[in-house]
Amino acid sequence: MPELTQTFVIVGASLAGAKAAETLRAEGFDGRVVLVGDERRRPYERPPLSKEYLRAEKDFDAAAVHPAGFYDEHDIELHTSTVVSAIDPRDRSVTLSSGERVAYDRLLLATGAAPRRLSVEGGDLEGVHYLRGVEDADALRRSLIPSAQVVVIGAGWIGAEVAASARQLGASVSMVELATVPLERVLGPEVGAVYRDLHASHGVDLHFGVGVEAIIGSKTAEAVRLSDGTVLPAAVVVIGIGVVPRAELAEAAGLAVDNGVVVDEHLATNAPGVFAAGDVANAFHPRYGCRIRLEHWSAALNQGPVAARSMLGHDVVYDRIPYFFSDQYDLGMEYRGWAPNFDQVVLRGNPADGAFLSFWLRHGRVAAAMNANVWDTGDAIEALLRVDRPIDTALLADPEVDLARLTDPLAG
Repeated sequence: MPELTQTFVIVGASLAGAKAAETLRAEGFDGRVVLVGDERRRPYERPPLSKEYLRAEKDFDAAAVHPAGFYDEHDIELHTSTVVSAIDPRDRSVTLSSGERVAYDRLLLATGAAPRRLSVEGGDLEGVHYLRGVEDADALRRSLIPSAQVVVIGAGWIGAEVAASARQLGASVSMVELATVPLERVLGPEVGAVYRDLHASHGVDLHFGVGVEAIIGSKTAEAVRLSDGTVLPAAVVVIGIGVVPRAELAEAAGLAVDNGVVVDEHLATNAPGVFAAGDVANAFHPRYGCRIRLEHWSAALNQGPVAARSMLGHDVVYDRIPYFFSDQYDLGMEYRGWAPNFDQVVLRGNPADGAFLSFWLRHGRVAAAMNANVWDTGDAIEALLRVDRPIDTALLADPEVDLARLTDPLAG
């Protein structure tokens, strides 16, 4: 009797979902692959949306995960503009908004995250933008004319990158942030101050340590009123205050959910045959001994293939060191590691010179590192992050000391 064809369904035509589908075919899976996404475009990468794509320096094809014909050529059923309304782990099926029911043998949730909403008066006025998808970027780009008065609420990665792009496009930009410096939660006050000074040097009007009371306007945004009484003119308001995992489907289906879909190191959920990857996955990380939900491009890029191989029954784990990058004006950086808390920051080089390394230490060990306009250091930093012992901070700060030397067991 011939073996029945298996069906693998991927919910979320995202970077993670698209890379999972690609990997299934690369690994020789010859069953049915169904990739379902609620956006009308084929899968694309999100980092360009706040940078090159927003500034119209690159088009959609440059951001797309695969060429237009890839999915047909690899017999991947790509359903765009399609919403999955429910999943049922008991009878192994998903239900589409059209009412169609698709049975699956394996299911991958790659539903990503959604922007956190700002609940203030005027938050739904025309001219208020959130940036998550390509259509958001298209709408925002049309508003960023050279004379535009823009207020960016939130100085995290999205807010900081959008502020930089808006200035590069000639808009007048104000930045509002509750913290004392941009990116303080991740980088801390010392390195965050580098980005504060960077934006100030490019003419951004900075408002730190202050909240937003209201967005003012009748039908369209006209101004933003801050908690200290300051009123900032604004025809364009961009809100970038973080994201929340899109775990509603999983929760409704009875899967374990805690700041995302809970998965093990194989990216498997508590439901047989169901996996999760990307922004929605709160995954156990063997190196750190706890669950981490990573809202980074590299996690989506690399978790998708691991999930695919796990779906095929391979014994694989996701244990990569976290990585992300950011480009703002002429300052490019790469960050590696995971330092939700740290007790010391060590700089190598002077940030005022436009190129430096930064290390975040916990109990003397390097937990994370960033190279800013310093390249070809990635392998050395990766190796340093795997050194499970205290590092001599004087050697760490000395530009004359080869980073590779610090990975030597005999080094201080």
